[in-house]
Amino acid sequence: MRNAVLAAGLCSLVLARPVAAETAAAPGHIALAPSEIKWGPPPPVFEKGASFAVLSGDPTKEGPYVVRLKMPAGYKIAPHWHPTDEHVTVISGLVAFGMGDKIEKAATKPLGPGGYGLMPATVHHYAVAKNASVVQVHGVGPFALTYVNPADDPSTRAPAK
Repeated sequence: MRNAVLAAGLCSLVLARPVAAETAAAPGHIALAPSEIKWGPPPPVFEKGASFAVLSGDPTKEGPYVVRLKMPAGYKIAPHWHPTDEHVTVISGLVAFGMGDKIEKAATKPLGPGGYGLMPATVHHYAVAKNASVVQVHGVGPFALTYVNPADDPSTRAPAK
């Protein structure tokens, strides 16, 4: 009996250590009402016209992050890929997602509020906002986006005159 109690105590100490370490390293509590989300312009790898908000973490650094992208109707994100998995949840609107090296309407899957997509690392994919839409993206940074066709990358285009 004594050995069983000691074994149970040892197991609880071993199992509790990682939890304590995770709790100590965890960021502070975050609770945001929609009106408290601070929207701004998207990073340069996105076409102009969208709005971007960081909810938690820092997508430019290593570690978990959560961001939102607000897109007007017809907004497109050309075929691209990421070096890490991308998890996308549709918050509002209707967004068509597709896989491949070019946008093909017939090959897309439209997702409405609550819809979820996992875009695995290095898989080529694209998105089209069918109407005004908001998506939430979470992943592990640093976030990077590489366009299949380099000419689609707005961050490398010469500014319009």
